[in-house]
Amino acid sequence: MGIPEAVETIRERIQKACSRSGRKTEEVRLMGVSKFHEPPAIEEAWQAGIRLFGESRVQEAAVKFPDFKVKHPETELHMIGSLQRNKAKIVTGLFDMVQSVDRDELIAELGRLTGARKNPMINPLMILLEYHTAEDSKSGYPDLDSLFRAAEKALEFPGLALRGLMTMAPLTQDEAAVRASFRAMVSARDALAAHFPAVDWSCLSMGMSGDFEIAIEEGSTLVRIGTAIFNP
Repeated sequence: MGIPEAVETIRERIQKACSRSGRKTEEVRLMGVSKFHEPPAIEEAWQAGIRLFGESRVQEAAVKFPDFKVKHPETELHMIGSLQRNKAKIVTGLFDMVQSVDRDELIAELGRLTGARKNPMINPLMILLEYHTAEDSKSGYPDLDSLFRAAEKALEFPGLALRGLMTMAPLTQDEAAVRASFRAMVSARDALAAHFPAVDWSCLSMGMSGDFEIAIEEGSTLVRIGTAIFNP
């Protein structure tokens, strides 16, 4: 199956998952996880309608996306992998969002660097707080208290814009465990929204190629699809 056909199939599966859970298809954004894939494949995904891409390696993205974003200025690029502070400067200049914000030191570094962005108040760096909901994932904030503190820290920086949460479910065939992970994320979002009502918590980034339909049924608003679009 080629990339255009794969994208069409994924969109059909998203629509069916939304129908099963009484949701509108437009409530769920589709990300093409383009890490390890070359510009021609990314161009194919663009031509198939993908406008949001996710990368996990800063230097790889820095090679592939500057020219691509000039050619396709509507492109939105998200950092989804573990981010070292020494790569944060590149990220603030290239990426539109960092989904993998998993510690307060990274918030402080990103916040400090957003001053160099063009119009940081008008064009802030969007961030998601990564929530650790599965044992096989080692990154992410471990509990609600740490998420609360992280949100307070992020709000200190006018060049950062909190937009929600991200998580990875356990890599298991146990559907109950996967659903529990996603439900924990929704519960955390609800608690944060109640405590920080002025913040936009609308983005729940959860669900990948193997579990995105379950994620949609549990409330995901952004699914991160790599293998099912680009092949392994």
